[in-house]
Amino acid sequence: MTKDAFSRRAILIGGAALLAASPLMTMAQGAGPKVHVMKDPNCGCCSAWIEILESNGFAVTTEASLGTLLMRYKMDNGIPQEMISCHTGRVEGYMIEGHVPVADIRRLLDERPDAVGLAVPGMPYGSPGMGPESERDAYEVFLIRRDGSTEVFNRYTAA
Repeated sequence: MTKDAFSRRAILIGGAALLAASPLMTMAQGAGPKVHVMKDPNCGCCSAWIEILESNGFAVTTEASLGTLLMRYKMDNGIPQEMISCHTGRVEGYMIEGHVPVADIRRLLDERPDAVGLAVPGMPYGSPGMGPESERDAYEVFLIRRDGSTEVFNRYTAA
């Protein structure tokens, strides 16, 4: 085998390996579901939640909003007042209010219920972006129905 043949073979094999790995690289860079998040620009916990989404393959865009404008956005998009938290995301037509875990968002997208979306009201300690899960407070993730009613979608026990 000549040196030129080996080089061509190495290039072909290397190119094939890169081609095979490119879907994995794209997924890691956020080619998954697109999430648009409305948040207070000064909120650190919102940024932590966004980082968790991104590290789990979501493609996240953000938009700064404050006070009354942010509250109006939530209410106009079907988030009941008792379900409100600090940030609001929109993914594939669903609203995601507060520190909802990635697994619950993925389940919502898989099951596709006729609903507004999911909410974790308030800011429970240990929910994604709110401190270590190993020290988590118990909390619930709620499914918000189109009529404004809610039901428990998932429960997280205290750690």
